[in-house]
Amino acid sequence: MYVRKFTRKHKGKAYENYALVESVRTPKGPRQKLICSLGDLSPRPRSEWLRLAQQVTAALEGQPPLPETRDGELDEVLRKVHQRLPRSDGHQGENADLVAVHTDRVSTERPRIAGPVHVGYQFWRRLALDDNLTAVGLSDRARILTCAMVLNRLVQPKSEHAMPDWIRSTALEDILGIELSTLADDALYRNLDRLHPNRVAIEAGLSERERTLFNLDQTVFFYDLTSTYFEGLAMATKRGYSRDKRSDCKQVVIGLTINRDGFPMAHEVFEGNRQDRVSLKDMLDSIDRRTSLQAGQTVVVDRGMAFAENLEQIRSRNLHYIVASRQTERDLWLDEFEDDDGFEEVVREPSPLNPFQKKSRVEIKKRVTDSETHVLCWSEGRTEKDRAIREKQEGRFLTDLSMLEKRIQNGRLVREVAIGEAIGRLKERYSRVARYYSITYDAATKRLTHAVDEAKRGKAERLDGTYLFKTDRKDVSAEEIWRLYMLLTRAEHAFRDLKTPLAERPIFHHLEKRVETHIFLCVLAYHLLVAIEKTLLDKQVHTSWGTIRDGLVTHQVCTTVLPTSTGEGLKIRKGSTPEPEQANLYRLLGVPDEVMSTKKWWCEGRRPG
Repeated sequence: MYVRKFTRKHKGKAYENYALVESVRTPKGPRQKLICSLGDLSPRPRSEWLRLAQQVTAALEGQPPLPETRDGELDEVLRKVHQRLPRSDGHQGENADLVAVHTDRVSTERPRIAGPVHVGYQFWRRLALDDNLTAVGLSDRARILTCAMVLNRLVQPKSEHAMPDWIRSTALEDILGIELSTLADDALYRNLDRLHPNRVAIEAGLSERERTLFNLDQTVFFYDLTSTYFEGLAMATKRGYSRDKRSDCKQVVIGLTINRDGFPMAHEVFEGNRQDRVSLKDMLDSIDRRTSLQAGQTVVVDRGMAFAENLEQIRSRNLHYIVASRQTERDLWLDEFEDDDGFEEVVREPSPLNPFQKKSRVEIKKRVTDSETHVLCWSEGRTEKDRAIREKQEGRFLTDLSMLEKRIQNGRLVREVAIGEAIGRLKERYSRVARYYSITYDAATKRLTHAVDEAKRGKAERLDGTYLFKTDRKDVSAEEIWRLYMLLTRAEHAFRDLKTPLAERPIFHHLEKRVETHIFLCVLAYHLLVAIEKTLLDKQVHTSWGTIRDGLVTHQVCTTVLPTSTGEGLKIRKGSTPEPEQANLYRLLGVPDEVMSTKKWWCEGRRPG
């Protein structure tokens, strides 16, 4: 221990104060720990300061000073020190933490959002992601940065440029136990580059951890695709069919495979113009690299991958399939759809959140051919929807067709080639209804005429609300096939979560590998989201991550500053007491209430009076 002088200026005048400090080792190097304030030592000769420090050190080591060397100042210093240090036997007295505080000057500082980040970090640890990242060779700092980036996407998504400021606005420093005040966006961009070559290994390890932790069923998995667009300059991207209705932007296509519990098994990023049917082989290879495909597993895909070559790709790997048939194949079953014999109603339970919910009626019928099982389905709710869509499209089609006729009659459209192109555009835009209309142009009379094929339109009306599933499995009932296919909506929910609460779009990165890693971080955040919701669902609590996050946002960490009667300030940093609703959420999730270990330290403060 030694004496250190502190100088502070106030209204142009310098004030000196002395403190007893101790040099201690920390992970960041040697630091000075304040033992107690000694006030103004100027009356005592400077040569006596070192002797005072030595006497205090000896007294704390159990060697009391000789009576002839003892004075009142030493006794006062020892009293202060003993008030702040634990007893030598390791047991603190009942009143060891009592201090006199000026209550009018108590303040708080550095409040930070803790609740959502705390839950996210606890599930990060539960999924053993740190071990996973260590296994692929990432450093401690890379693991911490990856954790912070994933938690950002889970809690309040920001760009890498804005992420450091967000990190400093949360309790991440307290939770992770690392200094992030000087973190810059360059470090986050470089971390994207470090993660990129390790994505497959990380995703494979995470999938295995989830399978054992939640006892997941991998016998059935669901594959679907979505697109996401770019703002600004984007390299190595193309335009294609945009599911976000942003055909003006370049995009990439994301393929995602999930199991029946909603956990991702694998994902791939394709060029923006990749067709669904072309992506299936690559996705099956991707799943095999991560989770090793097993013979007998069942793949569920939508009608975009219902082509013969797709089904052959699945069968060649000794896998089964359940797929929605394309419209042309469904039309071949019109007689069976019109025959009421064999249809059975599916019993559909209302949502647990809305026990008075009225489900629309669904009827199904099973028909087995030589190689496949077909399930014919009719939905009351879908009938109304199909009819409304068809009637709306037909109305718009006839309106545009009438406008085209007027353009020809008024002489604004003369060339026969241009007229043919205009007709082709109409048929392409309204393909649902144009197929049962015939449109002819008489060059001699310069008249455009159209006629409806009532037989085709009547057939379309009778097929409203119908859809067809097919599978190569014959060991499952019609209802099981219907319910399995309906689980494909979980992939749609996954895309909705990726795009909305996890803000996977739009993408601003210019480099292809950073685009892929950005999407990878969103998928990692989605793993945490599903694990949180699954934990609650297993306890019959039906809620979303968005609701959980909003409910925990008021649970914070802050520093309380207590000005003591000795003129020093005692700072205590800890989490606030959670509200009853928050404590209940923590209990259900198996997460501790304490966000961090309490930290206490002394600082220089104003003397009273």
